[in-house]
Amino acid sequence: MDQDAIIQYITDTFAGIDLLQPTDGPGAGDTFIYYDPQRDLDPKRRMPFATIVTKDYGDFDNTSNLNRLGVFRLNIGISRDTFRALFGSAPGEASPATTDYDFAALDHIMPHPVYAPQLFVCVLNPSPQTFDAVKPLLAEAYSIAAKRYASKQSHGD
Repeated sequence: MDQDAIIQYITDTFAGIDLLQPTDGPGAGDTFIYYDPQRDLDPKRRMPFATIVTKDYGDFDNTSNLNRLGVFRLNIGISRDTFRALFGSAPGEASPATTDYDFAALDHIMPHPVYAPQLFVCVLNPSPQTFDAVKPLLAEAYSIAAKRYASKQSHGD
């Protein structure tokens, strides 16, 4: 699957989506996917529930080797329970070392190389079959984001 097909699936499937797709600066070429149905969240305080990144970010985030031609990484924020179900434990619990993963491998769902502690998972260039396995993760991430949004709205944040 390519990035456009993934973005199309997300926008067709989930309501209230706001996409940020910078055309210049450090995020150029990446896609940040937010739940913000009223477009009223402070841009400095909102958090994407999924992203698609197309390049390495210096020494900070380079283990996926995204600078390869055509390679991108889909990142998804999930629940602690789902993270635990996928990988045997959640961040902060006894878990396999992150060095147990080849973060440059294509088409494998794995903990995010940097944001696993925030319960993000990732997959590089998912095949249609792997993307089918990712769809429930996207639905969960969307649900978490919608609940956070509703909580902020009810508390006047």
